[in-house]
Amino acid sequence: MSDVPSDALRGIVARLDELIAARPDGAAGGFAPNGKVRTHEYGAFRSTFHGRGMEFDEARIYQPGDDIRTIDWRVTARTGKVHTKLFHEERERPVLIMADIRTAMRFGTRAMFKSVLAAKAAAVLTWVAIEGNDRVGGMVLSPHGQRQFRPQRSRARILAFVKAISEATAEGFDEEGFAIERPAAEPTLADALGRLRLTARPGTLVFIVSDFHDFDEAAGRELSRLARHSHVTNLLVYDGIEADAPQRGVYSVSDGEAVAMLDADSDAVRQAYARRFRERRETIEALCRQRGMAFVPLVTGQDPTDVLHPERLRAAGRLRRTAA
Repeated sequence: MSDVPSDALRGIVARLDELIAARPDGAAGGFAPNGKVRTHEYGAFRSTFHGRGMEFDEARIYQPGDDIRTIDWRVTARTGKVHTKLFHEERERPVLIMADIRTAMRFGTRAMFKSVLAAKAAAVLTWVAIEGNDRVGGMVLSPHGQRQFRPQRSRARILAFVKAISEATAEGFDEEGFAIERPAAEPTLADALGRLRLTARPGTLVFIVSDFHDFDEAAGRELSRLARHSHVTNLLVYDGIEADAPQRGVYSVSDGEAVAMLDADSDAVRQAYARRFRERRETIEALCRQRGMAFVPLVTGQDPTDVLHPERLRAAGRLRRTAA
């Protein structure tokens, strides 16, 4: 790929120089509690960049304004006076980022493939974590397997992680952007989440960047287990044409091998088409509410740095609903 002109695969492959350039302007300062990025406030969803530390320090007399969820009932019962728990704020909170670059992510009708947007969003999160002097690692999920990277503070090691994300977007493409090979079997989201859960220590900030196309009961269980001890943000990457059927007409569609026809003139087909994506999104959102995870939708054509600015995501969502 090194001999390919810079524009030859733009939007299809996320080149390393593009991921390096995805670094946000200005000092992001890392993630909360001590960093400047404190902006993930998505309605009823918990912000993964907030919250008390995970390590218990001591119990003291309850004071007005204390969170009632931190009441220490055992000490309260023993002393007859209401006590609340205090926790150490974690000075070091590892960051794990899972970038899904599998075959289903290699699709897009607006500016770039979902895989490229996912790669750039993962790079943005990586650079923000570095600014806060966090240890950063994660997993790259590609059509041919998984690569895991232990959280590191070394910029050379972190660059290797970003490079692996870039290389995953280029797997199986020739120099003109045509697919030249298909894997016999791809890793599943459920398996990847299970492996990531074994890596995440309590209090870890975890970012899942995926289209969740194979989200099932097994994946839901693994995600719930991960959320018990980690602060999880799920970034749903999708293309606009996945949420809403294309304009009326009959379209030929292909996965690179088989060809089928999509009858977008049929109201029943259009409704079923939109319902499939809506149900998947609603299932993930419901689990996020239930398990206290953050949920971030990101559509192709958006600036990947929007993941740091929820007000932009809300505005984009309002515009899409108005257009619909």
